[in-house]
Amino acid sequence: MPKGYWVSAYRTISDPEKLAAYSKLAAPAVKAGGGRTFARGGRVVAHDAGIAERTVLIEFDSFEQAVAAYESAAYQEALVALSDGVERDFRIVEGID
Repeated sequence: MPKGYWVSAYRTISDPEKLAAYSKLAAPAVKAGGGRTFARGGRVVAHDAGIAERTVLIEFDSFEQAVAAYESAAYQEALVALSDGVERDFRIVEGID
């Protein structure tokens, strides 16, 4: 079964305090949903139309598990805390089997 991934590329961070509040809530929500964080806020080299800003990569055992974690009440609470504090490109993608 193919794994599922959250890929989040931040374009701008306008409110670091909202990002910190989000991170505090999102980390346990991701863990409870079965997610494993592989990259978060480290060095980035961007090419083409990319922006060298914060990037996050989280792996789940399946695409369905990744979607369910996003839709969970705990993660939705984290999104409320984040609100308009950032602009990001967030995707849930299915891996290759």
